[in-house]
Amino acid sequence: MSKREKIIQKLKSNPNNVRFETIQGLLLYFGFKERQPSSGSSHYTFVYNSTIITIPKHRPLKRIYVKRVLEILEELGLIDKE
Repeated sequence: MSKREKIIQKLKSNPNNVRFETIQGLLLYFGFKERQPSSGSSHYTFVYNSTIITIPKHRPLKRIYVKRVLEILEELGLIDKE
């Protein structure tokens, strides 16, 4: 099992207390383009073709953001569904 697969398994089993950097690295690995916030905002936008995800840079991330990222990655066929 690769490092990325272990991270994905961990996120699926426990989406609590996840760092922004973990999700950021995962999205960038799968080819998402990152747009940094402007004018004092803490929300980062990640774009993959026509799919857009906006995530606030907070520690830890709320579990709803982690679950949504996993759902989008599954819908795009980038990770296996479980």
